Amino acid sequence: MNAAPESRSGFNASAWAVAHQPLVLFFILALAIGGAISYMRLGQAEDPSFTIKVAVITAIWPGATAEEMQNQVADRIEKKLQEVPYFDKVQTYTKPGFSAMQVIFKDTTPPARVPDLFYQTRKKIGDIRAELPSNLIGPNINDEFGDVDSLLYTITGDGVDYAQLKRVAEDMRQAILRVPNVTKVNIYGVQDEKIFVEFSHAKLGTLGVPVQAIFDSLARQNAVTAAGVVETSAQRVALRVSGALDGARAVAETPVEAGGRVFRLGDIATVTRGFKDPTDYILRQRGKEALAVGVVMLKGANIVQLGDDMKKAMDEFVSTVPRGIDFEQIANQPKVVEHAVGEFLRSFLEALVIVLFVSFVSLGLRTGVVVALSVPLVLTIVFIVMYAIGLDLHRITLGALIIALGLLVDDAIIAVEMMVVKMEQGWDRMKAASYAWDSTAFPMLTGTLVTAAGFLPVGFAASSVGEYAGGIFWVVSIALVASWIVAVVFTPYLGVKLLPSFAGQHHDADQLYHTRIYTALRRLIEWCVQHRVIVVAATVLAFAGSVFLFATKVQKQFFPLSDRTELFFQMRLPEGSAIGATLAVAKQGETLLAGDADAETWTTYVGQGSPRFWLGLNPQLPNEAFAEIVIKAHDVPARERLKAKIEKAVSEGRLSEARVRVDRFAFGPPVGFPVQFRVIGSDPMKVRDYAYQAREIMRRDAGLIDPHLDWNEMTPSVRLVVDQERARTLGLNPQDVAQTLQTLVSGVPVTSVRDGTEKVDVVARAVKSERATLERIGELTVSSRGGAPVPLSQVARIEYSHEEAILWRRNRDMAITVRADVVDGVQAPDATARVWPQFEALRASMPIGYRMEIGGSTEESTKANTSLYALFPIMALLMLLLLMLQLQSFSRLALVFSTAPLGIIGAAVGLTVFNAPFGFVALLGMIALAGMIMRNTVILVDQIEQDVEEGRSSRRTAIVEATVRRARPVILTALAAVLAMIPLSRSAFWGPMAVTIMGGLFVATFLTLLFLPALYALWFRNHLEETAAASDGVPAGALAHPAE
Repeated sequence: MNAAPESRSGFNASAWAVAHQPLVLFFILALAIGGAISYMRLGQAEDPSFTIKVAVITAIWPGATAEEMQNQVADRIEKKLQEVPYFDKVQTYTKPGFSAMQVIFKDTTPPARVPDLFYQTRKKIGDIRAELPSNLIGPNINDEFGDVDSLLYTITGDGVDYAQLKRVAEDMRQAILRVPNVTKVNIYGVQDEKIFVEFSHAKLGTLGVPVQAIFDSLARQNAVTAAGVVETSAQRVALRVSGALDGARAVAETPVEAGGRVFRLGDIATVTRGFKDPTDYILRQRGKEALAVGVVMLKGANIVQLGDDMKKAMDEFVSTVPRGIDFEQIANQPKVVEHAVGEFLRSFLEALVIVLFVSFVSLGLRTGVVVALSVPLVLTIVFIVMYAIGLDLHRITLGALIIALGLLVDDAIIAVEMMVVKMEQGWDRMKAASYAWDSTAFPMLTGTLVTAAGFLPVGFAASSVGEYAGGIFWVVSIALVASWIVAVVFTPYLGVKLLPSFAGQHHDADQLYHTRIYTALRRLIEWCVQHRVIVVAATVLAFAGSVFLFATKVQKQFFPLSDRTELFFQMRLPEGSAIGATLAVAKQGETLLAGDADAETWTTYVGQGSPRFWLGLNPQLPNEAFAEIVIKAHDVPARERLKAKIEKAVSEGRLSEARVRVDRFAFGPPVGFPVQFRVIGSDPMKVRDYAYQAREIMRRDAGLIDPHLDWNEMTPSVRLVVDQERARTLGLNPQDVAQTLQTLVSGVPVTSVRDGTEKVDVVARAVKSERATLERIGELTVSSRGGAPVPLSQVARIEYSHEEAILWRRNRDMAITVRADVVDGVQAPDATARVWPQFEALRASMPIGYRMEIGGSTEESTKANTSLYALFPIMALLMLLLLMLQLQSFSRLALVFSTAPLGIIGAAVGLTVFNAPFGFVALLGMIALAGMIMRNTVILVDQIEQDVEEGRSSRRTAIVEATVRRARPVILTALAAVLAMIPLSRSAFWGPMAVTIMGGLFVATFLTLLFLPALYALWFRNHLEETAAASDGVPAGALAHPAE
């Protein structure tokens, strides 16, 4: 019987484990219970939460043009915002009377600093309020822009008006707030109630009733004024005067005094109760007017549990609501997450079955069981640590667990395979169990840590993408370290208990490796060592070819399209369009969906986009010319059929009044249009001209769909030029004229009616026939100093002109974005890279102060990749440190490290063959691949050095024999990792990474077994015939100077 060699270190964890079996069994049971409890308590979500580093500032200045809003309001705010720390950019959207600014902080902003930055933003805005126009409404700051409505319900009802819907929504809000883990409830689409007092200014003029008399009467009638308190000997009794307005009928009964006569308001004006007119936001569900209620979940809570609690709460609430009110759930993240977890469990079980099949077939049933049991042990440790550090189960961590599955069995396979080999050679099972610690525990640990270090950049990337995907590093690292602990502590124990006896099978240490397969492999490796220059040169050429293939044939992308079933059917009318026109087009869009079996439901938003019901959704800013129908299809094929149907209808001339876009969800942070180029400068007309030229260049590219400008239209305006001399004669000034017109045309709130908890504004305005037509503007009258009505045409000249409907600025520069969608199958970064050089002549023709920039997917991808690349030096240094601690030789270190990029060969071939794009997710796979390759390399190099140190053979023989002995574990671990990726390759999100790892690792296995021996032999070509006994002390020197 062969004797076990002396331990290479004093303490042997494997020997300790098999010597303390009851304690190890206790640890296994404790981990099983702890892991199960931790798994059940883990938070669950669709996507990892990442900080939305955006605040939205809005301001309203009634009567101002877009230019006035920009110069007098937006510019002053923008200037002040540039003083806020971590400020990146401010994008300003200005239209007549309204301005919205998106303050975006740098991607590198630490998430913990963001709340303080929002406070600093508020403080800076407060500092300049005195410099802004006195009648400015705002600025208002929304720093809860990142709230996600995990569940979204709509409320509709036949014959039910908005006031009744709002009361139901408010009751529903109160019921939902009592549900555990609900932090906020939003109500969307509310139409404020109004009481309209509509009068004919001509009729009032005839009766001699000034408009101001109506205002004064309403205000006096509705005032809340103290009437005093009577102090008796025993009590204080407050006096109350009744008569306050409580509805439209009471308003109509208001007495109006003018010229010594008293009129009933209802006799000289029409009093009606209605809703804000015109409105600025309309929400419809399946073609019916609706309100929506959104539920925001507490961060870190279990969304599946929230879904169950919400179902009970909603069932209870719906039972109390009168018949005729209908509820529909239009966003259901708990269901999506439940489906995702189910998909994960299915993919995980498929991968587990594949890994176990590999183990059973290659190692035998009982040996495979030992490997199989290591999987739940590792997972229990992972779940315990995840729960301890606050990691939730979501798309990223679930995918990372499947990635880890292919890696975590590696250590167990290596340990149990070595134990089996030693037992087959006649070793006692207790000694065989402890041998893995002596031979490969530390090279295995080094390889494990190097693989984990490969994911380090994404774990610590200072960007939104790093925050989004950082869980990969933590989950994979925890799993890999846990797998090493299991391999050296628990696997030996399980092996002692479960492995069969190999007594009498083999006792010759070399006999195992002289079967027909091993003999053929040995000859192949010997050939590679003998013809090392040819093998290395061929590999280098293959590497160069793969780099070329990668650069020219592999498609590039940022994040892949989502497999969610929603479609975004967007309609953009010319800027300045009335919301009524937008609503009419949206109704036409709804007719395309009515009765279509593929559409489960649809919700229409007019004047603004949908709420953020998914973290990757970027809500649209308010715009009366924009409408969006969010369609929920039954499944992905149904989604694609609906998309094709709408696009076909549009191509045939439907919805010709609007620019139509049908968009899907994409994973990752929001991007908007995938291909974007910004034209920036100071003069709007010049910027517009350059943008037109850029658009024409883009239109020549067949891969782009509908290149257009994000703003370019002028809108009609009417300018009233006041005759100052005549106005002064009549006792008028421009302000009087403007205020009178505002009252007559748009209406002004005069007072408000108190209706329970609601406040209903009373709005006075001219009748529709006098205010709704431009032709009659000159007939409107203003009151002179003496109260006599004066037609507007007598004091002002009416000029018809055009003005900017909307202005976009970026960091105080005018900016027009030329944007486009891409044809299915074309990747946005590829299209951007193809079009950008075509702008060279245009960019060269621009004067100083004008420029073009790349936006869209390419810009976001560059930011994400830059944050990763910034950590590459740290990753490389950490890998070098780990390898140096293990190898303790510069030459071996260089040898191992030089194999890291060779995974590109298989990855490029795999991505090309499967037509998979290379994006951020695939980049993570490439980084991981480098770690996996070096892991195999470092274990093999260590094995070669062990053989040389033992002095049994020359270095040449050691290279061949060590590679032969390592062949089975290398092939098995690679096979397990590659095949475990098969279920993941079907995933829309993880597919490109799976293909990258599968292709790269497949080729890397051959490189480890054939190229590495050749490279090693070439590296140490002058010392191939040396043995440790013949050259004491030489190896260290040889390794330091291999070529000498």
